[in-house]
Amino acid sequence: MQAAYQEDSVYTQHLSRPPDPELSRLGSISAKRPLGRNAPTMIVTFIRHGESTDNLRDVWAGWKDAPLSNHGMNQAKALGQSLAHTPFAIIYASPLKRALWTGQAVQEAQPEPKPPLETSLLVREQHWGIAEGHPWRWNMTAGLSLDEHFAQGLYPVLHERSQRFPEGESLDDLYARAQEAIDELVMPHVWRAAREGRKGVHIAIASHGLCISELVPALVVKDESGVHPGNKYRGLQNTAWTRVTIDVKGAKEGEPLEFSDSDPPKLQVRVTDVNRHEHLAKVVRQKGGTGRAGYDPKQQDIRAFFGGAKPQAEYEEGRSESNARDEVDVVIQ
Repeated sequence: MQAAYQEDSVYTQHLSRPPDPELSRLGSISAKRPLGRNAPTMIVTFIRHGESTDNLRDVWAGWKDAPLSNHGMNQAKALGQSLAHTPFAIIYASPLKRALWTGQAVQEAQPEPKPPLETSLLVREQHWGIAEGHPWRWNMTAGLSLDEHFAQGLYPVLHERSQRFPEGESLDDLYARAQEAIDELVMPHVWRAAREGRKGVHIAIASHGLCISELVPALVVKDESGVHPGNKYRGLQNTAWTRVTIDVKGAKEGEPLEFSDSDPPKLQVRVTDVNRHEHLAKVVRQKGGTGRAGYDPKQQDIRAFFGGAKPQAEYEEGRSESNARDEVDVVIQ
């Protein structure tokens, strides 16, 4: 499969009340950005984690904290090297090991001074409740209600956005959390950059497939039309990334823009890249089952992650057994 490239139309939105731009946790981010008057105010790169040990099993893996496999760590290192010349102001990551370690691999490959890395519970994967760690199945058993499936320890794919496993989250719940994440992690950078006359501020968010599929629309919908793009951003491969740019109307490099919280400027939001995974072309799975083992940070002899010929595998590199609804061909209503 070739890398998918997609650019949405320009969207704008008048926001009713942006978050406080003076939040101290933003720190100094002016040095870590590309210069240029034509640069957007803000760039956000959403990164899916590398292959986890649970990705190798067909189980519901949301908040269950499985580590990266050795192969997943090699994917993350390859990703970091591919982004080494893309300086980030800050990297946010889910605290779950598979995303955190991926974010750390990106941070490690960044030039000095390296950007800070902060974790946020808001960008964790969808929570599967009582189904966590249990096998998923595509279809329901005829004659059994959904509750009867649960009572028997059977957890089929749920095809409606409002459905959830007991004690878990629905896709609607996940979208609400994604909106909160965008408002808390992204928008303060946007407003601060505009007020300080800076453009090209670039941040990364290392998260999870389903969470990213809701984070991207939660950002895109910050447009004047308020149009939700739908389920266009699902099915990311392991360590693939999707990029969104945000431009504040009227903002110029070197010219601070004055506006009140109650009357902010409009935004232009554009999705410029989707499911980019060229860095996986030379990542070769280790033989003998080593690649499927959990990554041990203390290991000193992890094999090189750049290899020769493309490996013969049962699935495309970057694809693995994973959450059923993380795949592009599952219909969600």
